[in-house]
Amino acid sequence: MIRFNFLPWREDHRRQKKQLFQRQLMLGGLLGLSILLVVWFFNEQRVQIQAERNALLTSEIALLDTRLHEIASLKRDIQALQARQRAVEALQRDRHQPVQLLQELVTHIPEGVMLKSMAQGDRLMLSGYAVSNGRVSELLHNLAPERTSMPIEQPELVEIKSTNLGEGRESRRLFEFSVALPPSKPDSARGRR
Repeated sequence: MIRFNFLPWREDHRRQKKQLFQRQLMLGGLLGLSILLVVWFFNEQRVQIQAERNALLTSEIALLDTRLHEIASLKRDIQALQARQRAVEALQRDRHQPVQLLQELVTHIPEGVMLKSMAQGDRLMLSGYAVSNGRVSELLHNLAPERTSMPIEQPELVEIKSTNLGEGRESRRLFEFSVALPPSKPDSARGRR
């Protein structure tokens, strides 16, 4: 005879499988959630460490910027001091030039020429009287750069005119002249010394 088992073993089996599946699903969910929390915590720590590094770098950059500004201001101060030093050295170097110029003028003015004024601007202007045109020519020839050690370029005759100096019997006919002496360029002055 055939026996029949009327117990709901299939339903029991299904229920056990369902419970096992639910436990595995819950365990998998908890495991996934715990992994997610560990990864999130790890990333948060790394973000916090990087934020601290960034803050340190920002503070160091600010410190370096202030030092760079100090260095730039020191460089400007050094350049200003060097410019002053060069100006003082130029003054020291050129302080003897007026005396030298007057000494040279005295030795190069020919007889028959009298200077009445000397003015210095961008170039040296000499004006005076001469007994003849030839004397003015001789003065220009004597003041040529190759004949003198004065720091000047080729002299230029600006004006010459005939004039009477004095009155009555004392009156003399002279030539009034103006001569310009342009300063020499720095490189040509060095070449002559």
